[in-house]
Amino acid sequence: MEHIKVGEYEIRLMPSAIDRYFYGFARGVVDFINRSYFKARVVGRENIPSAPFILAPTHRSNLDTLMMGSVYRPRLRYMGKESLWKKKFAGEVLAALGGFPVSRGTADREALNACVAVLKAGQPLVLFPEGTRREGDTVEEILDGAAYIGIKTGAPIIPIGIAGSEAAMGKGVKFPRPKRCVIVIKPPISTLVDGAVASKVPRSKVNEITSELTKAMQEAYDEAKFRL
Repeated sequence: MEHIKVGEYEIRLMPSAIDRYFYGFARGVVDFINRSYFKARVVGRENIPSAPFILAPTHRSNLDTLMMGSVYRPRLRYMGKESLWKKKFAGEVLAALGGFPVSRGTADREALNACVAVLKAGQPLVLFPEGTRREGDTVEEILDGAAYIGIKTGAPIIPIGIAGSEAAMGKGVKFPRPKRCVIVIKPPISTLVDGAVASKVPRSKVNEITSELTKAMQEAYDEAKFRL
């Protein structure tokens, strides 16, 4: 399978050579900005296993997606708002950067299938379990999509806490401030059922992993704030 279909869009599943070079250049620029402007520090990078896996960061700022560029060097895949793909050129750029569209506020079965296809192709995926930007110090009521997709593919979920990004660019802030950011990566959470990839996704296991992920994300966020 060379493409994945999400709504009216067809997104390349595997990157072309141009995609890889473009992503490498863009990631290098983003990482330089993160380290120089935001003094970003990454703690726990050794907890990242070989791909495929799901990165599950806390979400307090639009900068959080960019912070992932300092966490992992190879190409990451992201879901983005469908509206960003309305203009063809913008859609092509976002696709080259690893993005694919999702209809926010809907079940969007095709987006879930796209996530599964990405992971089964051996690529790492970034999902924000909180769904949208939150405020405050508490991680709660996260979505169960990460657990479902993890169980469906066997990909481990890596809890991540990002502190400082809200101070740098919280809701309503148009230009980011030079505030220090810390990213803490916790050990991966296994999504295997009885040691194997589940043929069916048990609701009890989804709830169990979602609860474990909520706790681990809170611990990562608390540690990131402590290290600021």
